[in-house]
Amino acid sequence: MSEAPGTLERAVEATLFAAEEPMSVEALAAHLGGLEPGEVRTALGALSAQYAQRGVHLVERGKRWHFETAPDLAHLLRREKEQVRRLSRAATEVLAIIAYHEPVSRAEIESIRGVQTSAGTLDVLMEAGWIRPAGRREVPGRPVIYATTPEFLDHFGLESRRDLPGIDELRAAGLLDPVDEAMEAAMRFEPDETDEADSDDANLAD
Repeated sequence: MSEAPGTLERAVEATLFAAEEPMSVEALAAHLGGLEPGEVRTALGALSAQYAQRGVHLVERGKRWHFETAPDLAHLLRREKEQVRRLSRAATEVLAIIAYHEPVSRAEIESIRGVQTSAGTLDVLMEAGWIRPAGRREVPGRPVIYATTPEFLDHFGLESRRDLPGIDELRAAGLLDPVDEAMEAAMRFEPDETDEADSDDANLAD
């Protein structure tokens, strides 16, 4: 099935506007009647350019597309909310480790931090929607492994984990206090040779 460029762009725009959550190119293509993903991606690129100077932008986060308020106008829509719970130092450390080394097990997180990690810390991050169980490690005991979510990328304005800042960027921005040692350790940690499942992701931030 093929659509005229203008028609397809309008269809993609309407679909994303009505969608309850961000959609991938493949999901959009299927929803619009089995279009070729390449056609949909072209339409998304054109729409993104059209919205670049408007009050809302069309953006891709974690391979899913959605509309969001232009960054310079976000303050107009931000509501004052009481922050019920701030992330503890432990939760911040765990989130950093998972983000830079996913997928990782609880034991691997504890190995990097050098201290035990409570189940409550992982629960807090899952309740926030920033991490998720990502299967089990194929080793004795088959421990659960954890990874970040598209909501994590969206919250921090990242298109993918490749956009995670490096240690020097974090230090320059003043974002390492009070978890500077934990963040630096998490980002520079070299896994054991036995952690072969993490070999592709472990050096992402190096």
